[in-house]
Amino acid sequence: MKGETVSTTGLLVGTVLAVQANFYRVQMDEGAGGEDSCPSSPIMLLCTRRTRLKKIGQQVMVGDRVIVEEPDWSGRRGAISEVLPRHSLLDRPAIANVNQILLIFAVADPPLEPFQLSRFLIKAESTGVDVLLCLNKSDLISPEEQQNISDRLFAWGYQPLFISVQNSINLHQISTYLNNKITVIAGPSGVGKSSLINKLIPLANLRVGEVSGKLARGRHTTRHVELFELPNGGLLADTPGFNQPDLNCTPEELIYYFPEARERLVNAGCRFSDCLHLDEPDCVVRGEWERYQHYLEFLSDAMILQTHLQQQADPESTLKLKSKGKGQSQYEPKLESKKYRRTSRRTQLQSLQDLYQESDE
Repeated sequence: MKGETVSTTGLLVGTVLAVQANFYRVQMDEGAGGEDSCPSSPIMLLCTRRTRLKKIGQQVMVGDRVIVEEPDWSGRRGAISEVLPRHSLLDRPAIANVNQILLIFAVADPPLEPFQLSRFLIKAESTGVDVLLCLNKSDLISPEEQQNISDRLFAWGYQPLFISVQNSINLHQISTYLNNKITVIAGPSGVGKSSLINKLIPLANLRVGEVSGKLARGRHTTRHVELFELPNGGLLADTPGFNQPDLNCTPEELIYYFPEARERLVNAGCRFSDCLHLDEPDCVVRGEWERYQHYLEFLSDAMILQTHLQQQADPESTLKLKSKGKGQSQYEPKLESKKYRRTSRRTQLQSLQDLYQESDE
């Protein structure tokens, strides 16, 4: 989301790095501070939120640029009086002013799952910010396997960066992408997100988890969102790992989050503007491309979600949408639950008491 430009000349401005209960850890811009502070070293303040912001419903999020009033430099305290306009906003995780998403997957241990990777990529594309794909543990596969994976993902519309956090392979290339930006690291558990942050920012000292041998998946180690300052500038956010991110886009929007399909639409659009690329005539998207089956499954989820939201808006609707798999779905009548609901024991006893009372009268 775009925000209007606000002049901050003469104001004390900082960035929210972490939110803990009703307190906000704010890193002030360089030069802010009292007479006893070093002007070249940013000051960290533990801040509260002004009551006025709470009354108007203004939420303060990690990544927000904020104005701080009445700072106590010696006690490292302050109060947030205003939140500056955001130029981007992620809902899950809740971070403001993000420039890019660094999506990390492992090529082995746990093995690379194309469907899971595709779901993460769709979620990342739906945010509207740049996506950088990194594949960790590249030292565990052969050069031939690496080339095959690279060719496959290039057909998807991505040029992955192969890295090894353990052996420090290509980590310097990552650093060049992170300078002076707010970057969110995302990906399933156990692929090396926290290990990468510990390499790039040794003082972060994040807890690192092992991969479950039974499930071949990582264990969750990150519990909250926090921004960490990079040595050469920029901020890095670790996020709680999850294996299946939710997709909350509409069926019509979904296709534009596939770069390989988006290119087809740009070159030659479909005949119908509301084409869902199933069996409509003159569709330029439907065809032989690898992730088309992924699209069909995600489309089914998007249609079910849309119908659910419509039913919430219209509770008197008598139809429900049921998925049949592979992008196919159909409407079925909803059962009238009240008609088949069993009468409670309390209601039965009350009815008996009323009957006895009528007979006595």
